[in-house]
Amino acid sequence: MRIVVEKRGRVAVVSVEGSVDGTTAGELTAALHGQVSGGARDLVIDIAGVDYMSSAGLRALLETVKEARKQGGDLRPAAARPEVLRVLDLSGFTSILQVFPDVDSAVASFPA
Repeated sequence: MRIVVEKRGRVAVVSVEGSVDGTTAGELTAALHGQVSGGARDLVIDIAGVDYMSSAGLRALLETVKEARKQGGDLRPAAARPEVLRVLDLSGFTSILQVFPDVDSAVASFPA
């Protein structure tokens, strides 16, 4: 798994490539929590490069969105492949998180 963080104004865009599963979810959780604890309340997770997400990956997203919302922010997934979007949908995450078709629209969805 590869994780790259880019700042776009006050929004942190966390781009993830590879599989997010029991082996790699801890690394993703640490990266996301590091952003929130470092002051980034508004996060976009670019999952265009994620080819598989297990329940461990879903837990990483859930923990992060809870933490971000406590700080007055949010976590917004973007650019999910159809197979990952299906996992998000079947698990009910599309009712918890706003999922965007691309990173630009997710970043733009946060107040200026």
